[in-house]
Amino acid sequence: MRIRFDQGTPVPLRQSLTHHEVTTAYERNWSRLKNGELLDAAEKQAFEILVTTVAHLKYQQNLKSRRIAIDVLSTPSWPRIQRAVAQVVSAVDVASEGSYTEVQIP
Repeated sequence: MRIRFDQGTPVPLRQSLTHHEVTTAYERNWSRLKNGELLDAAEKQAFEILVTTVAHLKYQQNLKSRRIAIDVLSTPSWPRIQRAVAQVVSAVDVASEGSYTEVQIP
């Protein structure tokens, strides 16, 4: 799957998603895009999943008409995510079109 990491998503997570194509917002020069603009751009570029740490995204955006799956990590802390990386990888692997998943990281 083609995955877009939002600004707060730790880049080292990419190493655990080896069977996916992962690109960051920074690498695409999308760092300045607001959440709605980022979702629009990711969908237009045929990304299938957005991995983000923006917990309030579902309150800011109308996600019902979105094709892109969204996985929201409960923290941007790489040490915490690293301890739960299997949980994150599992959430990414089962994501489907238009799904919204909150991944609670201990």
